[in-house]
Amino acid sequence: MTDEMDDLQINNLPNLLTIFRMGLIPVVISCLYFSNTESELFEGSNSLLGWTAGWIFAIASITDFFDGYIARKKNIVTVFGSFLDPIADKFLTVSSLIMLQALERLPAVIVIVLVLREMYMTSLRLLALNEGVRVPVNQIGKWKTAIAMIGIPLLMANENWQGIPLPLMGNVLIYIACILSLWSAFHYTFNMIASLKKKRLLNKSKAKRSQGHEVKANSH
Repeated sequence: MTDEMDDLQINNLPNLLTIFRMGLIPVVISCLYFSNTESELFEGSNSLLGWTAGWIFAIASITDFFDGYIARKKNIVTVFGSFLDPIADKFLTVSSLIMLQALERLPAVIVIVLVLREMYMTSLRLLALNEGVRVPVNQIGKWKTAIAMIGIPLLMANENWQGIPLPLMGNVLIYIACILSLWSAFHYTFNMIASLKKKRLLNKSKAKRSQGHEVKANSH
């Protein structure tokens, strides 16, 4: 088993943290689901399950930071990690947002905007990869992610704590994250279009120079 993991370049700390984060997703969703159930089995545990979901989500979000930090510091780049890490992030965030909407803690339109934005950005990145252009992630997108990662667990807890209105704070943060997500998507789209135009102009310039060299060669 270890040899197979080594062959797939899985057996390193960043990838193991990503796999761990993926494993936490069903736990978070289960806690949220049962925190709102009327089953006698979970009677009196609704608050505890909500807080548990929030803390587990926070732990999963922290592992996202650490696996990226370790990978950059130790220069660990694998096909497995490049593929699974962004998927794990989207699975965690999107599934949590959908559950929160199902529990009527978030408006459907906000969740739709956030989910569609993730799908749109994934499509753009695939297009950029296919075209061979690199478009760096802007700071707006990073702020959006950080704010959403704080707002979501507050909505999972869904109760005031020490007089602090966590549900209200969570809603405000998600609304801010929604606005930033649209802004960052527009910014990324603009930069990508500029990169594609620059690449195509460069290709045309190279093609013209190549044709010029061929004409000169033929004239001789």
